[in-house]
Amino acid sequence: MQGKIGLEEHFALRETLSDSLPFVPPEYGPELESRLLDIQDRRLKLMDKHGMEMMLLSFNAPAVQAIHDVKKANDMARRANDFLAEEVAKRPDRFQGLAALPLQDCDLAIRELQRCAKDFGFKGSLVNGFSNAGDAETCLYYDLPQYRPFWAETEKLDLPFYLHPRNPIDSWAQIYKGAEWLMGPTWAFGQETAVHSLRLMGSGLFDEHPKLKIVIGHMGEGLPFSMWRVDNRNAWVKTPKKHKAKRNIGEYFQENFWITTSGNFRTQALINTMLEVGSDRVLFSTDWPFENIDHACDWFDAATISEEDRRKIGRSNASKLFKLGLD
Repeated sequence: MQGKIGLEEHFALRETLSDSLPFVPPEYGPELESRLLDIQDRRLKLMDKHGMEMMLLSFNAPAVQAIHDVKKANDMARRANDFLAEEVAKRPDRFQGLAALPLQDCDLAIRELQRCAKDFGFKGSLVNGFSNAGDAETCLYYDLPQYRPFWAETEKLDLPFYLHPRNPIDSWAQIYKGAEWLMGPTWAFGQETAVHSLRLMGSGLFDEHPKLKIVIGHMGEGLPFSMWRVDNRNAWVKTPKKHKAKRNIGEYFQENFWITTSGNFRTQALINTMLEVGSDRVLFSTDWPFENIDHACDWFDAATISEEDRRKIGRSNASKLFKLGLD
């Protein structure tokens, strides 16, 4: 398929390369570094070769979210966004931006989101999971009450918010001790993001701000397969719901969440996700440079879905959600 749009496509600054390099063996480090720092050369050539018209670019993980000092986190977000804006301006027909945000502080995050929307025309934001503030043990999740003004502004601006994974902090990762191979994209990324997403759904956030648009990657971080059980476990026991949301959790998942194929190129998983949320809420992505563009595109172009759904998932859903103005 020609004209595909990717939504979870990353870049790095030199000083944030160390955040990403541990996810590959040392001998692959130079290759990953080259991929992360390149935007206008090899990346574009691969996009041309495999039918990708546009990438929405975002800062690598955890980067801003793992900077304990609030001022330094804000400075890093601004630098990353300034750099991204310069790169997008070179080829706005091929690249658009998702803002990095210092959610260690709600007011700073609001101001940076407003700046990126007004000055750069960024199409949304991508945040790498919870934020550390003050020290490595303070983990702020965005269902907390202090973030309601940020969500109100996000809804007002009508900008999608991409919740991207990061690993749990060491003191909360005891279950992985002795099985460290499960960290990162193998398992811990998905578990962390799924729990964060469920916290948002159960907090009453979407009752207060029903027009919020949340995007998660990797074919939904396991949630499409498990959502029925979230609402229906022990259904014979008639007890009040313990969460604050007014409705069933699955309803928010179907109405406020969109899902990308980033880093999960499995047709069975794609069809399950389409059955759970509908093909209008699934969007193509590659997860470059951590996954290969050819792997993603070759799989998607051959996936056993209808051509109508292929075009929606590959292109038109993204254009509509992020207001890209593409047919």
